[in-house]
Amino acid sequence: MANKMATKRPAVFFDRDGTLNVDTGYLHEQEKLQWMPEAQKAVKYVNDRGYLAIVITNQSGVARGMFGEEAVKALHAYMNESLGKIGAHLDALYYCPHHPEAAVPSYRQDCDCRKPKSGLIEQACRDFDIDLGHSLMVGDSPRDVECGRGAGVKGVLYEGGSLLELLEQHL
Repeated sequence: MANKMATKRPAVFFDRDGTLNVDTGYLHEQEKLQWMPEAQKAVKYVNDRGYLAIVITNQSGVARGMFGEEAVKALHAYMNESLGKIGAHLDALYYCPHHPEAAVPSYRQDCDCRKPKSGLIEQACRDFDIDLGHSLMVGDSPRDVECGRGAGVKGVLYEGGSLLELLEQHL
């Protein structure tokens, strides 16, 4: 048990739209990706400090029938390609495709993975050995902060400006 404790790593859970990238409304096209100020440097900072960098995002555009899950996955792969150019990476990207009033019946549900619920952070904890007590959830909405708190993670509200400077204050 002591070995397992020693391997725990803290994580920074990032909201995607409005935190890592400009929220252009249901972003799913690579050519429309615009990073927020110093967001890529912020991810590299997290990587360099030994934290896991994990995206936690609601993607109701899938439930609304605007695009499929493959578009979400392709955009996430593109984000990691872009980060790789500066030696940074996201360790994992989790998304909720559901919405209680979805146009696509198979996605119409009140799930545990839709923020502000903490199901996606809980899934990340099942996939990685995360030290929640030293982790952060960073997002541009109170629901992001609430999601973190629900999982036992400190929530940090991002209100624009340099994402790197915000992380330097909290890590």
